[in-house]
Amino acid sequence: MKILLYIIIISVGILSCGPTNKIVPQNNAVTSIEQDTVRIVNDDLEYEIIIIEPGFNAWLQSMARPEGYYSQSFLESRNRVYVQAWNQRVQQPFNYNPNLYEMQIDYQPFIDYGYDVNYKLYNYFIYFQLTYKQRLSSFIPRI
Repeated sequence: MKILLYIIIISVGILSCGPTNKIVPQNNAVTSIEQDTVRIVNDDLEYEIIIIEPGFNAWLQSMARPEGYYSQSFLESRNRVYVQAWNQRVQQPFNYNPNLYEMQIDYQPFIDYGYDVNYKLYNYFIYFQLTYKQRLSSFIPRI
């Protein structure tokens, strides 16, 4: 199975936090990571997206527009723009935080990834921009 996108931004949260006196059992950490993992699979195309991002799953369920709100063509056009900007930033680690932009995204504009893949990828970009105060395009990220 080809992997379209694999994002791990847990390290940003760990690096930005100072020392704390709170002790968290190891089991809670694993459960938290499992809850914050979003796996999007299109078995017909053999592509998947794995997003491990603290808070994204909860945000997707509570804040994002519901599935069906946007058309697939809208999502595809925005994802093309966001992926291009993302990949450019991955290639410029001295200009952009390499902890935020770790891996390139292999998103081909002429492949139909289906609604679910495009919906969750688009919403990840919105979440990412709002959470980390980044702008990937001239589009204002909003919910």
